[in-house]
Amino acid sequence: MSNSSQLSDWKSATVQLLSDKGWARWTALILVALMMFFAYMFVDVMSPLQSLIEEQRDWSPKAFGYYAGAEYILNVFGFLILAGIILDKMGIRFTGVLSASVMVVGATIKLYAISDLFQGSGLEVWLNSWWTAMPGSAKLAALGFMIFGCGCEMAGITVSKTLAKWFEGKEMALAMGLEMALARVGVFAIFSISPALADWMGKDHPTVVIPVAFCTALLLIGLICFIVFTFMDSKLDKQIAAKRGTISDDETAEEEFKFSDVGRILSSRLFWIIALLCVLYYSAIFPFQRYATNMLQCNLQMTEQAAADIFRWFPIGAAALTPFLGMFLDHKGKGASMLILGAILMIACHLVFALLLPIYPSVWLAFTAIIILGVSFSLVPAALWPSVPKVMDKRYLGSAYSLIFWVQNIGLALFPILIGMVLEACNPGVTNPLERNYTVPMLLFAGLGVLALFFGIWLLILDKKHNYGLERPNIISREDEVMASEGLENE
Repeated sequence: MSNSSQLSDWKSATVQLLSDKGWARWTALILVALMMFFAYMFVDVMSPLQSLIEEQRDWSPKAFGYYAGAEYILNVFGFLILAGIILDKMGIRFTGVLSASVMVVGATIKLYAISDLFQGSGLEVWLNSWWTAMPGSAKLAALGFMIFGCGCEMAGITVSKTLAKWFEGKEMALAMGLEMALARVGVFAIFSISPALADWMGKDHPTVVIPVAFCTALLLIGLICFIVFTFMDSKLDKQIAAKRGTISDDETAEEEFKFSDVGRILSSRLFWIIALLCVLYYSAIFPFQRYATNMLQCNLQMTEQAAADIFRWFPIGAAALTPFLGMFLDHKGKGASMLILGAILMIACHLVFALLLPIYPSVWLAFTAIIILGVSFSLVPAALWPSVPKVMDKRYLGSAYSLIFWVQNIGLALFPILIGMVLEACNPGVTNPLERNYTVPMLLFAGLGVLALFFGIWLLILDKKHNYGLERPNIISREDEVMASEGLENE
C-alpha cells in the first residue's frame, strides 16, 4: 500500500463527524424541530375558532372548508414535487431557509386578511365583488394559507431528510419520533391557548387577530432557529468531504440527484402503496382537526373553549408515545404491523364520533376516543416515515419524501373542502353553528381508515414476501442489510 493510500485511510478513520457526537445531533434535532413546532401551531391556530371566524367575518362552513384546504392547493399542483427537486439539488440548508421564509410571508398575508386593517379596504371591496359565495377575507386568508402551506410542506420534507442524514445508522426512528412529538405538542399548545388569546381583550370582544399574530411571530423565531442549524450542517458537510477525501463542502458527487430518479420513484409499486396509505390516513386526521372543536360543541353542547380543552389532548397522546415507539422500532421493528394497528384504532374512534357520541353525549366518551385517536396518530407516523429511507436510495430521498407528501397533499386539499360541502348539505337551513349534525362527515373519515387498513395489510404481505425490512429493527446487522437490498432488487 502506498504512503498516500495509508495517509488517506488514516485520515478517514480519524475524522470524527459532528453527527457522531450526541450533543451535536440532538442539538440539530431541537433546532429543526422547533421550526416545525411553530409551523404546526400556525396550521391549527384558527381550528378552535371556527364559529368565531364565521360570526365575525361572515364565513360559511363551505368557506371555512375552502380556507382549510387552501394550505395544500399549490403543493398539489406541482410545487411539492419542485420542492423535492430543489431539496435534492440545492441541499437542506438552502431549502430549509427558503421554506421557513415562505411560511413567514404566507402567515403575514393571512394575518392581514383577518385583521381590522383589511376590513373596508379597497382590496376587500374588490375581492367581495366576485365569487360572492366566499367573503374577501376568506379568499385572501386562503391565499396566505396557500403560500404558507408551500413553505410548511417543503420544511417537512427538509426536516425528514435532515434527520435521515444526521441520524444515519443511529437513533433515526427515535429522532423522527421526537420531532413529530414536538410538532404534536404544538397542536396541543395552540388548541390550549388560541381561544384564550382570542379573549385577550375581554370575553365581550373576542378576536382571531391576536392568536394569528402570535403564531406569525413564532414562525420568525423558527426561521432564526434553522439559520443557526445551517452553521452546524455546513461544518458536518466539510467533515464528510474530508473523510471521503474530497474538497466538496456540500452534497457529494455519488449522492447527486438526477431528474430521471423521479420516474424511478413513480414506477415503484412499493412507493405507491406507502403513498396511498399515507394520504388515506392523514386525510382522516388533519381535516378532522379543523372540524373537531365544532363537532364536539354540537354533540356535547359546550363552549368553544371547553371543546378545545377536550380536543387538545389528542396530540398529547401522540406526543407522549411517539418517542417510545421510535425506540421500539429502532431495536425491535414491526413497522408494518404498527401501521395496521394504527388504522384499526382510527376507524374505531371515528365510528364513535359518528354513531355513539350523538346518542350518548358523554364528555368521557369523547375524551377516551380522542386519546385513543392520539395513540393511533403515534403508531402510524412513527412507523411510516423511518420506513422510507429503508426502501429509497438516499440520493433521491428528498424527492421520495416530496412525492409522498404530494400525494398526501391531494387528500389534505380536497377533504376539508369535501367535508365542508357535506356538512352544509347534511344541515339544510341550519344557521346556528352549534346545531350541526356531524354523523356523515365522521363516517367519511372512518371510510378512509378502512382503505388505509387495506393498504397496510398489503404492505405487510409484500414485506414478508420480498424482505424489504419494514418489520425489522432500524439498528440492524450487515446480514439484514443484504436481505433488505435483495428485497428492493426484487421490487
